[in-house]
Amino acid sequence: MHIPIATPRPTSSQARLLLRCFGYLRPHWKLTAGAYLTMLVIDAFNMLNPQLLRWTIDKGILAGDFRLLGLASLALLGLVILKGVLTYFQGRWTETASQNVAYDLRNELQRKITLLSFSFHDQAQAGDLLSRAIQDVERIRFLTGRATFRVAEGVVMMLATAAVMIVMNPRLALLAVLAIPLLAYQSIRFGRVFRPLSRLIQEQLAALTTRVEQNLRGARVVKTFAQEEQEIRRFEDENQRWFELASTSARLQAVHMPLLQWIANISSVGILLYGGMLVINGQLTIGELVAFTTYMGQLVSPVRYLGMILPAIAMAAASAERIFDILDRAPEVREQPGARPLEICEGRVRFENVSFAYGQNRVLREISFEAQPNQVVALLGPNGSGKTSIVNLIPRFYDPTEGRICIDGTDIREVTLASLRGQIGMVLQETTLFEASIRENISFGRPDASEEEIIAAARAAQAHDFIVQSANGYDTAVGERGVTLSGGQKQRLAIARALLTDPRILILDDATSSVDSETEHRIQLALERVMQGRTTFVIAHRLSTVQRADLILVLEKGRIAARGQHAELLKSSPLYASICQQQLKGQGRN
Repeated sequence: MHIPIATPRPTSSQARLLLRCFGYLRPHWKLTAGAYLTMLVIDAFNMLNPQLLRWTIDKGILAGDFRLLGLASLALLGLVILKGVLTYFQGRWTETASQNVAYDLRNELQRKITLLSFSFHDQAQAGDLLSRAIQDVERIRFLTGRATFRVAEGVVMMLATAAVMIVMNPRLALLAVLAIPLLAYQSIRFGRVFRPLSRLIQEQLAALTTRVEQNLRGARVVKTFAQEEQEIRRFEDENQRWFELASTSARLQAVHMPLLQWIANISSVGILLYGGMLVINGQLTIGELVAFTTYMGQLVSPVRYLGMILPAIAMAAASAERIFDILDRAPEVREQPGARPLEICEGRVRFENVSFAYGQNRVLREISFEAQPNQVVALLGPNGSGKTSIVNLIPRFYDPTEGRICIDGTDIREVTLASLRGQIGMVLQETTLFEASIRENISFGRPDASEEEIIAAARAAQAHDFIVQSANGYDTAVGERGVTLSGGQKQRLAIARALLTDPRILILDDATSSVDSETEHRIQLALERVMQGRTTFVIAHRLSTVQRADLILVLEKGRIAARGQHAELLKSSPLYASICQQQLKGQGRN
């Protein structure tokens, strides 16, 4: 199958990406400097080693001087031991510095992903983010560590070796150096083709990771609908695509590496032939030819390393592009300069001609209303009418495209996000629990809460009874995403978590949708108590919830179609009456 390869970005762009990666080495410059200084000492020993061989052969072996042979052997052994010690520190310092880069990058990525707005998370795929945080960071770690080190070492070795060879024999050196441009050209040409392919491979690996993550998360749904075979086929399709890209990469490398070796070996054969003739003619000693051949190996090896490392650099450049794509994103919702903390005293919430759109999809149009302190405001309407969008604007999960929202007369865009959200309690329609104990999940918004406060919040949410009946009470682990709990139990824990923060504004997004009628009744009684002194917004599909509201907003196609209380809306709003008949009475609650 033909694998399309994207057009590579300009070299200058790639260079900027790589330089930015190296910027993460700046805090660890001492380790890096120590590794590179050690490299220079080792390279100096490498330059000395062939000369010791030449001296040993010409002055010791050929001259029959056993004493000189012994001294030369001891000197070579000493060099080997010393190089081994220096190589240990060099490798340790290089690896430690690059691991620090990975550590810093992952922390920065995690921080950025956490701070990005809901609009980013609406589109992001978990598998792709995992791939960037793990595999892409690992490739940058290799770039800032061994890869760059080998390139620097290779350049130093090539220059130093070429200089020594020219001093020893200019004609032989010229024959050796002729191969270098060919090797460099082939390596650079390969890197230009390999980098866009590397990005495709990484993106496909992210898609594969996403497919695995979705299958694990949705295992129960897959089995419920007997879709095992279909999911297996979907995974096989993604895996096949990745396999084809990886095979293309392997083919390119399989051609590239032997070609480099062929160019280098041809040059070595030429040197051996010409150098042998010089030895026969008495123009070169055997020791000098051995030294020259050793230098030739040192000259060609860095270029071979370059051929192997360039693909890694190409992959790292593609990885850097993917990582910095996230790090350079600005949150759509962010604090203004000089934003001040908000202290909600009354809890009056006012929408002034608010419109909102997800991209090009406009979901709210000119919404205006005021929720008075201590009021319960119920939002009602068909699916997609804008109920959840309204409550998501209050804690600034999104910003309105037009109009403004005020709390106690203050535009919420003028205050700090932490102070705003810290005084708003939310129970989302989709309950999310963490893989931790019940206690830790309830106290998530207030980690310093006392045991008495946690139990009080659980009692208010009608969760205490089932908690104490669990295996380990409040220390019971809930499993990943609360898989060990029923839907109603999860929602009651979510209500307790919201109540524990003692919010001035409470938002219940269909908070009792997953509980039975009896439990809902107990929760409603508890909520009536905790709603006192708070402004509460409720999205509900049960008549019992709507009937108790001080203000009902009936939404249709992103607009407020009617507003008022239950009795008057039954008379004045055909839409409200229709919703009551079709959705509410159908649940058997009058």
